Amino acid sequence: MRLTQAQQASIKRCVEEIFGTEARVLVFGSRLDDSRRGGDLDLLVQHPHPIERPALTSARLAARISRLLDGRHVDVLLQAPGLKSLPIHHIAESQGAPL
Repeated sequence: MRLTQAQQASIKRCVEEIFGTEARVLVFGSRLDDSRRGGDLDLLVQHPHPIERPALTSARLAARISRLLDGRHVDVLLQAPGLKSLPIHHIAESQGAPL
C-alpha cells in the first residue's frame, strides 16, 4: 500500500472524527499497487447506521484528507443502510485493504 503509517493513521482519525468509531475504512484501487506511481486515493467507508447528508459528509471527508495529502485527489464511497449499492462498492469491498 502506497501510504505511510502516519498517513494511514491520519486517514483513520479523520474518518473517526466525521463518521464515528463504528465506521470502517478500506483503501482500494491504484494505491494498493506498490509498483505504480501517482494516482488518486480511493476509500470505501462502511457504516452500520444510516448517514445523514451522505454526499456532503463524504465530500467533507475527501477534502479533509486531500489537505492532509498535499492536495492529492481523494474519492470516497459510502456504504451504509439506505444508500444504493453499486458494482464499485462490491469491487472496493472485495479488493480493498482495511486501515
